[in-house]
Amino acid sequence: MTATTLITVAPTGAETAKDDAPALPVTLDELVKAAEDCEGAGAAVVHVHIRDADGEPTLDLARLRETVRALREATGLVVQLSTGGAVGDSYEDRLRVLEAEPDACSLTCGTVNFGHDVFMNPWPFMARLYRRTQELRIVPEFELFDLGHVAALHRLLDEFGEPYGGHVHCDLVMGVPGGMPGDARTLVAAVAALPAGATWSATGVGRATLPVMFAALSAGGHLRVGMEDTLNYARGRPVTSNTVLVERAAALSRFAQRPPMTAEDARGFLGVRAHA
Repeated sequence: MTATTLITVAPTGAETAKDDAPALPVTLDELVKAAEDCEGAGAAVVHVHIRDADGEPTLDLARLRETVRALREATGLVVQLSTGGAVGDSYEDRLRVLEAEPDACSLTCGTVNFGHDVFMNPWPFMARLYRRTQELRIVPEFELFDLGHVAALHRLLDEFGEPYGGHVHCDLVMGVPGGMPGDARTLVAAVAALPAGATWSATGVGRATLPVMFAALSAGGHLRVGMEDTLNYARGRPVTSNTVLVERAAALSRFAQRPPMTAEDARGFLGVRAHA
């Protein structure tokens, strides 16, 4: 169990429309302001999806590069780009995300039913993406939506070696309809199956937010929060900003006597390389 807690904020995602969640940051200025505020509240990593001029999810490379540059200028956060994009994005577009030169990226370790859709991550794509992170010296965070994804993670490491940075860090995504449930019993089972020496965060989607957060802190894990995953702070109380979600995670981390990790410490923890 580490003495501090790594808090990742996922401010936007690719599923929610601005009309349905007015506080959702969809423009570059909104995203940068949210990242600045969340860093001040205790976040060390920002997990990034971007939107186009109409507020629709996009993997446009020029926009991604501009976003990475703006976040680096305004914050010290580890910039982690999503390679998941939106359900239906092509494999080639998802691979091209790495050309924006983020510090880190998500790497989902298997296909999963995602509500009414299917989030496709077949083995050949996973292998190509992983090898590309190694070539470009980008730290992958292995996204695990189900216990079978843990087996796929082991296979990646066995076939292609350790990730860039030398450290395996995972995120357990719990509570997605079609994935593993967001409860303590499942979290414990998933953690027990991880590679030796791996560290992990946990994301509770929707109603699973608090149960997963409490379970993760009690089991020595780290936290991911944000409006990508949670739109209600409590029953009948819509989230008013990403900052309030980070503030709650930071307060609980301090209560557990594992205060938030700084962004600088997160770089060493994850094995992120320095950028000019």
